[in-house]
Amino acid sequence: MFGAHVIIYSKDAAADRVFFRDVLGLPSVDAGHDWLIFGLPPAELAVHPAEEDVGHELYFMCDDLNAEIAALRDKSVSCSGVEEACWGSVTKIQLPGGGEVGLYQPKHPVALVRAAT
Repeated sequence: MFGAHVIIYSKDAAADRVFFRDVLGLPSVDAGHDWLIFGLPPAELAVHPAEEDVGHELYFMCDDLNAEIAALRDKSVSCSGVEEACWGSVTKIQLPGGGEVGLYQPKHPVALVRAAT
């Protein structure tokens, strides 16, 4: 395996694509007919126990949640209130298509290897 492909289902895919490209600044390629495929930051995978099939979630990770929320607010992006969990400080970003993705500052060790800056 060389990577992972994440899918977000949306009631307004075009608006969400613009959001990921223009607001979050994710690099993209056009797979044809304005179907954008986005590059993501390095990622890690956690498997949590559940009694039922509850679907999947996407969270972006950051070093300073308050700074990220402020930067998103400057771009007129709504975030939920910050919740403190044992694994991190977390907010939800509202997507134009009605869905949401998580953003959190981890309190746990991370498995991904970060590029030197």
